[in-house]
Amino acid sequence: MTDHDRDQAPLAGLIVVSMEQAISAPFATRQLADLGATVIKVERPEGDFARQYDHDVAGESAFFVWANRGKQSVIIDAKQPAGRARLEALIAGADVFVHNLAPAAAQRLGIDATTVHERYRHVIACEISGYGSAGPRSEDKAYDLAIQAEAGVFSVTGDATESKVGFSAADIAAAMYALTSILAAIVRRDRTGVGAVIEVSMLESLTEWMSAPLYTAVHGPGQAPRTGRRHHAIAPYGTFVLGDQSTILIAVQNDREWLSLASQVLGLPELGTDARFSTNDDRIAHVDELETIISAVLADQPAHDVRERLAQAGIATASVNTLADVWQHEQLRARGRLRNVPTPSGPMEMLTAPFNISLWQPQSSWVPALGEHDQATIDEVVSRGQRSDRAQ
Repeated sequence: MTDHDRDQAPLAGLIVVSMEQAISAPFATRQLADLGATVIKVERPEGDFARQYDHDVAGESAFFVWANRGKQSVIIDAKQPAGRARLEALIAGADVFVHNLAPAAAQRLGIDATTVHERYRHVIACEISGYGSAGPRSEDKAYDLAIQAEAGVFSVTGDATESKVGFSAADIAAAMYALTSILAAIVRRDRTGVGAVIEVSMLESLTEWMSAPLYTAVHGPGQAPRTGRRHHAIAPYGTFVLGDQSTILIAVQNDREWLSLASQVLGLPELGTDARFSTNDDRIAHVDELETIISAVLADQPAHDVRERLAQAGIATASVNTLADVWQHEQLRARGRLRNVPTPSGPMEMLTAPFNISLWQPQSSWVPALGEHDQATIDEVVSRGQRSDRAQ
């Protein structure tokens, strides 16, 4: 990485201190690291418990290597006076402080966002919790699956029975709202010189993502049934099996595309004007009948021919990939989205951050071992905080 690339990193020079564990806060601060910030990850003596979630990535946790790339790891026991003083020195020298401790635990340590910002007015202090710092559920333990259940995700996912989303949807939602809020606060601090208090709730974040089905349930016809492999409000929009037994997703978005699908792909132009299927509302009302007809036609067709006709008709399609397929995805490979990253167990191929910003290439990264940090960087952050104290 050249000095020019380093200087062009959007968050170059920004210091982030994060007392974090699991996924929500670590994934938020990883984005900041990807964008060029120096991120100091504060870990308990036993380490972030996400390090032990699994050992699937050559001995490392898949969750940990995903959410902690590009950081420095510092071991601090904040319950001990010396550790508390060391943490305080780091926070004083930071631009951003993030934690995802339970609200009461953060308050006992004096590192809740409000208290930190009161002490250091320049610091953007962000806290992530399951339910927020106030309200009847504020102290409840909250993990991703619990928040998916609370936010109604189970009620709209799967087929006949309830189902979770197969990745950390609640953690990611909270992380990305934390990231957005921090970036907005940085812009405002550039104008005012004053940091901010940011509070992100996992429940509120994921419920926002649930807005469309939630509004339909409350203001419309009520709770929609689970639709599994198909869209609940648009048809035909779901998966179909082709002649070679491969599965394809077909997504029709409007009546014009439906006419094209019926005539150019299915070879049944009369189906396009059939009263049962002429509008999207009609197609949803008769979706089982519609999909039965489409499936019967496609099951006898050579897969290559079907895909060609769909492309010529301008109908959106997608392959239904396994995770092994995704890892070898031609588009990701062609765009250079995977590279080797050093980890405590050796180099591993990992996805790069999906930031594409002109005049800058994301820096080479790493996954830190517990306590692996650059002492010169830590000393500079502490010195920065001391200079700030003297200036005040």
